[in-house]
Amino acid sequence: MYAGMFSADKCWYRCKLQSVLNDDQCLAVYIDYGNSEVLNRSSIVDLPNDLQFPAIAQKYRLWGLQLQDYNDLDQGQKFLNNLIGDKKISVKKKVNYKDGTIVVEAWHENIDVGEEITKKGFAERCKIINGTEAKTELSACSSKTPQVWMNQKRERPPMREPKTFPVNNYKGSEPWMENNCENSFLTARIKPLDACVGNAVKQDEKFLEEIKQLKEEKEALMLKSSTLESQLQELQHKFKKEKEVYEGALSDLEKDLQSAVGNKMRSLTTKIEILRSARHENDNLDIGNDLLEAVRVVTKEKLIAPSSLCNLDKSWTEYKVAQEMIQHCSDTEKLNTLITSRNSVQQSLLSSVDRFIMEVDELPLETRTEQLQTLLSSLELVYGVPGESMGTGDAFDEFHRWKQMKLEQFASVRDDSNNSLEMLLLWFCHVKEFFDLSSESTYKSSEVVGNIDETLDQVESYTSKELDVSLVEPHEADRQIIKNAYNRVVKCIHEELNLVSILKSKYSSSAEFRNSIEKWISRSPNVDKLMSIKKNIKRLKAQLRWKLVERSSLEDSDESEETNLAKLKEETGTLRDEIFFEILREQEEYSKLSILVQKWFPELPLIHPEAGILGYMNSGGLLSSTIERDLFDAQPMKELSSKRPLVRAEVQNKMVLLKGYSVGKDTEEKVVKRAAKYHEAWSNLKEDSGVMELIYLFFCKSDPLVYLMVPFYFEESLAIVQAMKALANHEIMKVMSGVAQGLQTLHSAGIIVGSLHENNIFAINREKGIIGDFDFTKDVCQRSSITTVGSPHLTAPEIKLGHTPSEASDMYAYGYILLWLCAGNGKISVKQDGTPDISRVNLDSKLKSLLSGLLCRGVRLSAGDVKAHECFIPPPADEHMLVDTAEPEPEKIPADFA
Repeated sequence: MYAGMFSADKCWYRCKLQSVLNDDQCLAVYIDYGNSEVLNRSSIVDLPNDLQFPAIAQKYRLWGLQLQDYNDLDQGQKFLNNLIGDKKISVKKKVNYKDGTIVVEAWHENIDVGEEITKKGFAERCKIINGTEAKTELSACSSKTPQVWMNQKRERPPMREPKTFPVNNYKGSEPWMENNCENSFLTARIKPLDACVGNAVKQDEKFLEEIKQLKEEKEALMLKSSTLESQLQELQHKFKKEKEVYEGALSDLEKDLQSAVGNKMRSLTTKIEILRSARHENDNLDIGNDLLEAVRVVTKEKLIAPSSLCNLDKSWTEYKVAQEMIQHCSDTEKLNTLITSRNSVQQSLLSSVDRFIMEVDELPLETRTEQLQTLLSSLELVYGVPGESMGTGDAFDEFHRWKQMKLEQFASVRDDSNNSLEMLLLWFCHVKEFFDLSSESTYKSSEVVGNIDETLDQVESYTSKELDVSLVEPHEADRQIIKNAYNRVVKCIHEELNLVSILKSKYSSSAEFRNSIEKWISRSPNVDKLMSIKKNIKRLKAQLRWKLVERSSLEDSDESEETNLAKLKEETGTLRDEIFFEILREQEEYSKLSILVQKWFPELPLIHPEAGILGYMNSGGLLSSTIERDLFDAQPMKELSSKRPLVRAEVQNKMVLLKGYSVGKDTEEKVVKRAAKYHEAWSNLKEDSGVMELIYLFFCKSDPLVYLMVPFYFEESLAIVQAMKALANHEIMKVMSGVAQGLQTLHSAGIIVGSLHENNIFAINREKGIIGDFDFTKDVCQRSSITTVGSPHLTAPEIKLGHTPSEASDMYAYGYILLWLCAGNGKISVKQDGTPDISRVNLDSKLKSLLSGLLCRGVRLSAGDVKAHECFIPPPADEHMLVDTAEPEPEKIPADFA
């Protein structure tokens, strides 16, 4: 009776007790595998008879090997342990005998384990059992009882002790094996012997599966064969095509060989023809020649600043310092010393000026300027606009080296071409002489032919090289060298033109200084003429007052005579004209003295404070201390004097307005400063400035008033013009173009109007718009606050939020006035954000675009942008910029502007 053990994998393992070690453990030998192990006695049970089969290990043997005697078994086992111990082995199933024995073949990598054991003599080759033997063996096997199996000699296979138990499933349908490379030499599972016959049916099923597998393999092979056949046909077809191409190329080659000489000569003559044309044009050979000449002009012929220039600058600096010291001097005693020092520096400056002028007169400034400008224009036509990088100092040297290298390269290639062509010409001469049968040629055929192929190859090679040099465009590196040289030339030209400009400017100022100072060298300027004019004006004003008293007395008397009264009026008119004529002379003298003060004699206002030169200069020539309110035969303008005194007068046959402003000691200086800034902005463009002229500014001696004299434009304010007869479409654009110019003039001078409205815009003759009626007693915020209250529709949205007036707020008011003019009697709707709704007004698209850029929140168009807008380009006669502008009723003004 065998003992058995039930393992964790639910399989029975048969074992035989060999010895009892203690009460709990015993040594057991596994029957099926021959190895032994110490087991707990509680794990060992008695096996029933139906499980006592022969050992599986006895039915497995190495392929082709029979185990030797038992004596050699230990040595063979040791050899086998050394051979495959702790190594991976591969076991292959080879033969399945009728008795259930399975013959296998074992391998370790490329080592046949059975073959190695045979070589050592521990086993011998066995004979393969044929079918009869197998059947007999099966019968014998079937007749034996379990006890007989136990009594048979068991062949113990050489194997090492497994670390884990093998798993045997005795209920499987087919015997099978698995390789446990880590724990044992061989682990196999097999069905009990008494079930061998029952496996016949399942064996047939296995054969059917194998047949099916073989059929599938056959189909795969057939498919592979078909694929290979298709590939073969494709290769044959490709081979046929390549063969045809090869045969065609071979045929073409044979044809080419028949005309090889002609083709070669034809190709060579074509290149020679191109080369002849290239040599005639010589484009690439001449590339950079103009630039090379320009380099010579800006280097060899460079204009050098005169040596006296440095001394002149130094003398000018000393002179300006001396003038500034005099200008800021407040001590009369120290002033004389400074003037003496300045006169000494002035003499030194005059000497430097004379020397400088003499040297500059010898320089061809005009000729050189014209030459450089012509050179610059010609270079820009060839090389385009110069780059940002104006070239470094070594650009000329690099360009010279490059140009020299190109010339040498071209000369070398041309020499090679000429030499090869001379050899070819000599060969043609020999051929001609040889083929001339009438001549007595001494050349042999071999001498005539010579090495003509090599000669032709040389001619073609050298010709191609010359064509490459002559026709191929410069490479990127060459273009960069040319570009650097060109940029450097342009930089030198600009530097020299700048030097010429400096010399001309200094020459002009030096000549002006010399011409102005020469007449003041022995004497100093004075204000005698100015004071004489002032004295004469006082005399004339006294006469005028006397005449006015006589006239007043005569008008108040009961016996007034019309003849005498008319005579007095005529005399007073004449005196007024004489006074204003003398005032003009006074202004001219002030202007001359101001120039002398600014340029040469800053001490004049300090020496003659009674002349009031500084007051005239600080006001830009606007302020006059001679004019008085009583000098005018003024007529009050009561209809326009609601806010300030306003009178109308005639001065030298020109109507003017006198606008009076109340001032105090704290505002008087501000008014003069603001008016002078405005007057300076007007003086730059004068009639084209778009702003009203300021004629004079003077103070009233009896009252705290300042009067501003301006031209009088009767009933030409925009509000009155629109009320009387609205402007036509083309008139609107003319007037508003002038207003845009006025805003541009003021904004360029840093002046913000802040109160632009229809009453301080004038439409002169209905075609010229100007800005006027400026209140200089108020700053921009004060002017803007008045407009916000009086005309809120003209106030920009940001001003309503408390922001400071700006150029943008002026442009908003301008845009609203333009919209008001264009809309006519149409009502202007307002959006929720307070800006006008332009979409509801029937206007031209261009005009809508302009107004959208003005009547918006955020960034608006500037006055310059408006002036250049396409709306102000005069349209053709048959086009109308504005639409639906019916003639308004003369007596009505839009409610917003009432």
